[in-house]
Amino acid sequence: MTDVQRSLVLVKPDGVRRGLSGEVLRRIETKGYTLAAVELRTATAEILADHYAEHEGKPFYGPLVEFMLSGPVLAVVIEGERCIEGFRALAGATDPTVALPGTIRGDLGRDWGLAVQQNIVHGSDSPESAAREIGIWFPNL
Repeated sequence: MTDVQRSLVLVKPDGVRRGLSGEVLRRIETKGYTLAAVELRTATAEILADHYAEHEGKPFYGPLVEFMLSGPVLAVVIEGERCIEGFRALAGATDPTVALPGTIRGDLGRDWGLAVQQNIVHGSDSPESAAREIGIWFPNL
């Protein structure tokens, strides 16, 4: 039995600014996942309000949205067996300082005291979140 899934991956503005989009895509493809959609875009306040709706009202919400509006984002839909769990393992811990070597955040992330926002990538955390997030970023997919 296989569990082929789709997941949303975002290369956040810090990753795009630092020229890491290609490295992130290389790691995704090396892991064996397929790129179903890739688009460099500037997020809007509306997209981010939908994407981060569950965090509205939390202290980090405003700074997170402001950061995500600070530059282009590479939005990617990946496909593959257990790709949601697999990409989150590939991404590493949210805090780049404690993310293990070999992970995207462990190898490429920087700790500028902004680990929650500026940590290179976002990946969906469940099949339900993936479906919701893909619908926000790629409504025609």
